[in-house]
Formats: sequence, structure tokens, C-alpha cells
Amino acid sequence: MASIAAFAASSMGAVSAFTASRSAIPRFAARVMTARHMAGGPMPYDDEKMPFYALGVNLAKQMGGQTNFKTLLEEDELDIVLEAFGETLKGTSTQEAQVVLSTYGPALNKILQNRSEKIVDRVKADGEKFIANFLDCNEEAVKTDSGMVYYPMTEGEGKQPTVENTVEVHYHGTLTDGTVFDSSVDRGQTISFPLGAVIKGWQEGLAMMKEGGKATLVIPSDLAYGDNGSGDVIPPGATLKFEVELFKVT
Repeated sequence: MASIAAFAASSMGAVSAFTASRSAIPRFAARVMTARHMAGGPMPYDDEKMPFYALGVNLAKQMGGQTNFKTLLEEDELDIVLEAFGETLKGTSTQEAQVVLSTYGPALNKILQNRSEKIVDRVKADGEKFIANFLDCNEEAVKTDSGMVYYPMTEGEGKQPTVENTVEVHYHGTLTDGTVFDSSVDRGQTISFPLGAVIKGWQEGLAMMKEGGKATLVIPSDLAYGDNGSGDVIPPGATLKFEVELFKVT
């Protein structure tokens, strides 16, 4: 699950499977799990083997955090990816890894780039439709010059923040299809953060609120995570909806 700390603006680079060398840093820390069952069902292995399964999960999360392959590849293509991963890891591949990368890496980059652009265009179009419908259904909602939508739910009477302030809030973040990607409300604990350290849509929206106020923010992708998205929870080009309650400004 994404955290509010991850709302800092991200770079807007193109999707690329092979780029200049840099370390891959997992977005999410691994959590120790001692229960034999997860929410989705029983563990696939016993406790002695599950640590190795956890390694596979961690590697998949790292890869998913960089490029959302499950949305870019067909099932048979993903099977080929997993086959190559296993053979390379075991040292059973019939070709040198560097030869494969130098020969086919550029073609792969082109495929991923083209597919990513098509997906992003569709997701952005869906976001524009969502915003238009939201405005039609909520007369008090206003669309700012930047494209963000601000809908006051409860007017506050306290201090109004700027990007220089730290704010304490409750928030509930969803995609346009209603999928919850992060929620301090669900966790039952407010959170404080410097307003200048988060995405532009939050900076603009919170600056329109006062302590004690509650509002809905609908934030287009260019004021959120852009064409990169965020990990495997926020798709590239996604429009985001937040219900935010502002408790304190310091």
C-alpha cells in the first residue's frame, strides 16, 4: 500500500527495460509474516520454504515498482519473461545474457514504450470523463486553472496552510473506479507531513482549506504521479480522488 510519504513528486521518465545502470530500490519494505494464512488464502508452502517464496515476492514487487509488466504484457509474453528469469538465475540459458540484452533490449524498449503510451492515453481519457461527470454531479465543485477539482464538504474556520506549513490530516485515496490505494482513515490514524513535500494537487488543494475543514480533491495525473504512476497501486496517467480532513496547521 502506498503511503502519504510516497506522494512526493516523481520523475517523468519514459518506460524502459534497459537503461544506464542504477540500483533498484524496493518501494515497499518487506513485512515479517508469521501467520500461516493471508487474506487471500493459505500459504503455498510450509514455514521452512516460505522465506524463499518471500524472496520471489520481493523480486516481483521490485520489478512491478519500476514497470507495471502485468498491464503491458500478454499472458504468454509474461510466461516467456518468467522462463528467461528462471534460466538466467539457474545458469541454464543457451545464450549469454549480455548477447540477448544487446540484441533484443532496444526492441523490447520500443515495444514497452509504445504499449505504455497507449495505456496512459486511455487512462488519462478516463480521468477526464470522471472529472466532467464529477463536476456535473456536484454543483459546489470548482475546477481550478491547473485542472484540479475542489469540492468543499465541511468549511473550516481555523488556519489556512501554505506549502511552508506542516499539516495533520485524515485522507482516503481512491482511483476513479473506486479502488482504494491508500487511506489513513482505514488505518485509524491521522498523519502529519510538510505540505511542500507532496504532490502538486495536494499542495494546491490543502491550501484552499482551513483547519476543521473537509473536502474532496480530484487530481489529474499531471498534478499527481504523471505518466509513471506509483508502484503497482497507482497506474500511469491516473486521476486520483481524495477525501481529506484538515485537523491542524503548524
